[in-house]
Amino acid sequence: MGDTVSGPVVIDLGLERGEPETYERPGRPTTPPWFAPAILAVLVLLLAGASAPLRQSSTLTALLRVPIGPGDPYTIVEGGRLVAQSGGTLNSYHLQSGELRWSVRQDIPVSRLRTASGLLLLRPWGRFVAGTTAISLATGGHQWRNQHNVLSFAGSSLLFAVDDVRTSSGPGRRVENTVQVVDPVVGNVRWEIDLRSTAVLLGVPGPADTQPRMLLVRDDRIADMYDVETGRHVASRALPAADYDPDNPVIAGGMLLLKHPGPSGTSVSAYDLADLRPIWTAPVRGTTRVIPCGLLACLTGQYGVRAIDPATGDQRWQRGDWRDVEQDGTALIGYAGSEPVALADPETGRTLVELAGWDLVPRSSGNGELLVTRATSDGTRSMVAIAAPDARRPRLLAELPTGTGSCQSAPERLVCRSSYGELVVWAYRVAAEAG
Repeated sequence: MGDTVSGPVVIDLGLERGEPETYERPGRPTTPPWFAPAILAVLVLLLAGASAPLRQSSTLTALLRVPIGPGDPYTIVEGGRLVAQSGGTLNSYHLQSGELRWSVRQDIPVSRLRTASGLLLLRPWGRFVAGTTAISLATGGHQWRNQHNVLSFAGSSLLFAVDDVRTSSGPGRRVENTVQVVDPVVGNVRWEIDLRSTAVLLGVPGPADTQPRMLLVRDDRIADMYDVETGRHVASRALPAADYDPDNPVIAGGMLLLKHPGPSGTSVSAYDLADLRPIWTAPVRGTTRVIPCGLLACLTGQYGVRAIDPATGDQRWQRGDWRDVEQDGTALIGYAGSEPVALADPETGRTLVELAGWDLVPRSSGNGELLVTRATSDGTRSMVAIAAPDARRPRLLAELPTGTGSCQSAPERLVCRSSYGELVVWAYRVAAEAG
């Protein structure tokens, strides 16, 4: 990391610093007036003779300010870069130094910046528009254009060009007409499949670290799996009737899990990703969603959250005080209603950091730490803190200026919109413990 510009250190004690009201409040003083000065004198003597340095306070410094409109999108991409659209211009910045890497004129109005395989995938804003323009993340240069919506799946460098099927709840994974597998370098179509009906499209990992695969579940509930690199048909299987919404089926722990109606209510069935062979089926009464939880699968619904082993269906842990979960890198976020309440270990469900009263900052991949924010009770200030697995509660970092919001984070960087029409990149550093 480059040199960090120093800035003011915020040390604001008490409830006014924005901590949740569940934090302990100091009671009425019960010590004589001479007690505090005496203790302070002793501490000064002890610290003067200590051989190890004290933990230093964190700093939050404005590294970069970029003009941006309220409807202009921005995103943090791999390699520590920020890409922001400002008016009719796309700009790329290095997050560590704030250096402008490239700037290009962009006449395509977009509401979201999507990235994949070293490309910026621009899709025109609007419900009934189609087509994707690919721009190099390294140079900003135009690479190619495809007349369909271009998607990516984890584990595959190839891209997928599809026609979305729009529903009342918005675009999901259901596609129609054709599915094209696209080379990201030149944009040519490697191979394609014509669809006689709509289908649900999923990317699935190959067995034993082999090449990824593509799964199509058609309207007749026949699931066909293909090798992404070659287009070779790998397996086929008839699946149970289900809603096949954007969250169903899912890939968890190397298995395909499908929630569907069973003989006595809701059931979940597991299928091997090598050949779609059925492995087990079990009733899951009261379950509304199946969500990946690390190497496990979490069932959420009427009875809270319980985690199962995807290979066997055996229960590993249960949290009746949660109503939903979200996977965030190697950690798990537990929710009570719509509010996050815990950063947890996905293997055990054990709470690592209490998050009640804080809001999560979306992030790029990092070192396992999360940034969280909280508005003070009077709504005039926002506080930002670090939630790390080694601390039970978020560690207060700094106070954000009034009008700051819509933030994203990257390692040692916080990027937020300002009500003054700016995108501000804040640099922060947390000193390591002494020793």
